[in-house]
Amino acid sequence: MEDNIFDEMAERFDTPEQIELSEIIGEEIKKKLPDAGSKDVLEYGASTGLVGLQLTGKVRSVQLVDSSEPMLHMAREKISRRSLSNVRVQHADFTKETPELEADVIVMSLVLHHIHDAADLLRQLFRVLRQGGRLLIVDFDKDETMDQHDHIHKTLSHDELTALLTEAGFSSTNIRTFHHGKGLFNEQDASLFLADSVKE
Repeated sequence: MEDNIFDEMAERFDTPEQIELSEIIGEEIKKKLPDAGSKDVLEYGASTGLVGLQLTGKVRSVQLVDSSEPMLHMAREKISRRSLSNVRVQHADFTKETPELEADVIVMSLVLHHIHDAADLLRQLFRVLRQGGRLLIVDFDKDETMDQHDHIHKTLSHDELTALLTEAGFSSTNIRTFHHGKGLFNEQDASLFLADSVKE
């Protein structure tokens, strides 16, 4: 992850456009969690909590994990303002070291395209996930034009991601494109997928 870039973005991250997109993503994720009242959710790459904080009323607990402390500072302020008692914040970068955490569901939204070694990160997420748990990944569909951007490592096709998830130990992977939007990335039209995988 490019920590310094995200550190600099923290105070201006929650733009109206970012909030609107996060709400679209959050609604799609909530559809995957119809009966999750007893589940502990971890959002990796949570930034200011725009997606993860939408889940607090549906699950037992939410843990927001990010490699940018300034992003997490913004998340903590939201948690305090809303008096949320079932949310924790953890500063960590799984690409460097994975702390001893556990979760029933891991959510990762618009993070994977920044990661240089996606295979290793998916293995770390598999380790953190409890048996029978689910990994929900939202990201941009494969776009070679987008891949040329300075802060994008690589967007993945559905087949490429399925193969990486399988190698990491996941099964029952289902990937579906759920949103097409104008100017979603750097004023470029793009589409988003949701990948749903299980640790069996």
